[in-house]
Amino acid sequence: MNILISGGSGFLGSAFSYELQRRYQEMSKDLQITWLTRDSNQAHPSDITMMTYDELASSDTNFDVILNLAGAGIADARWSDARKAQLLASRMKPTESLLSFIARSSVKPQLLVSGSAIGWYGNQGDKPLTESSGFQADFAHQLCDDWEKLARQATESGVAVALVRTGVVIHPTGGMLSKLLTPFKMGVGGQLGNGQQIMSWISRDDWVSAVIFIIEQHLNDTTHHINEDTQAARHTTSNKDVTIYNLTAPNPVTNHIFTKTLGAWLHRPTFFTLPEFLLKLMFGEMSTLLIDGQKVLPQALLDAGFEFKHQTLKEALEQQVIKE
Repeated sequence: MNILISGGSGFLGSAFSYELQRRYQEMSKDLQITWLTRDSNQAHPSDITMMTYDELASSDTNFDVILNLAGAGIADARWSDARKAQLLASRMKPTESLLSFIARSSVKPQLLVSGSAIGWYGNQGDKPLTESSGFQADFAHQLCDDWEKLARQATESGVAVALVRTGVVIHPTGGMLSKLLTPFKMGVGGQLGNGQQIMSWISRDDWVSAVIFIIEQHLNDTTHHINEDTQAARHTTSNKDVTIYNLTAPNPVTNHIFTKTLGAWLHRPTFFTLPEFLLKLMFGEMSTLLIDGQKVLPQALLDAGFEFKHQTLKEALEQQVIKE
């Protein structure tokens, strides 16, 4: 397999790349991974090829799969108007480059896996949400929806699209957990607001395995059509070449339970609480990511037969190794 990854050196892209390499080596199967980058001098493993966006614009390389993960972190900075524009551009511009490449390629990829987030559903409290659920309009929804609509255009070139809506990814080297480790280790960790907001999470190992599973499902199905009697992975779309997957574990938890579970894992107390008004003062509109919950379930993955390694948050944390 020859795969092109935008955002390949990031928290998710790098873990995906290394696990895919490991599996293909075990099976003695050929694999070529290319990371798409804006910096031609970016450090990278010797067994991974680098390609700049300028090189992509003139490349005639044939890729079997494209994995689109580029995009600035939605929770990395306060949502000013300038930051909102940056968040959108960091997703749209790389996707536009990939679509241009796909459109002019004589041999099309079999699949575009394009990143998104469970923010697409908006704030819906503790209502169970699957791939067939609707949305509540807010900034996070609009950001995800604009990105997804653009990615869907690959079908106009005859390329199947899998949209992966990712929840909170659990791993100590990145994402939300890495930011929480220091205060929790210091014994000043605690719940956010009333702690009843639902957090839909997934371990990074399961995220990686799920994306590999999705790719294999599509590559093994040359017509890109999933038998709806056995694999109900097509939801909320009129286009038979677009599939949607929620990349979340089957057992979301409240922020209160997350706090207590993380504290127990670290053997630290969790007495503190950050009240809602203070979170709004500190983070502005972005505080919705911390205050408002989403109970998002991975129905498409479960229907397709994917097996989660980490069914519970406790299991996911216990598999992690952290440096004191």
